[in-house]
Amino acid sequence: MSEPKDVRRLVEAVTGRPGYTSAVGTRVVAATPGCVEMALDRRPDLLQANGFFHGGVITGLADHAAGAAVTTALPEGRFAVTVSLQINFLAPATGETLIARARALQAGRTFGVAQVDVSSTAQGAEQVCAVATVTLRVVDLPAATRDPHTA
Repeated sequence: MSEPKDVRRLVEAVTGRPGYTSAVGTRVVAATPGCVEMALDRRPDLLQANGFFHGGVITGLADHAAGAAVTTALPEGRFAVTVSLQINFLAPATGETLIARARALQAGRTFGVAQVDVSSTAQGAEQVCAVATVTLRVVDLPAATRDPHTA
């Protein structure tokens, strides 16, 4: 997937800032306007009692990918933050990696909507473990994120 450098740089700047997504190890796989793919590798502290990825971790990855997808479809200087998130868990996330593929369905002046499929990968095979629909509010991009030297 070919990706404009500015779009990927924007998503990586937000993902790399201190906070939840940085702490859990979220990484950007691909980013084009309106579409973002992010991944998260299995670690013991991200699992629940049965050894599956915790639902909160899956939801966090879906949330971040949705915000990134809508943000990449917005005019420069604008940013999408979650207002509402609906997630359905379809199967246990038992694999080595979670992959969230988010697509902006709407990126308007005040609101955006994204659809996210989250898959768990094990030995090269993927299984969709969750789907999410996310509604986001469009706001000004935080000043620190606009300057790539402070991200």
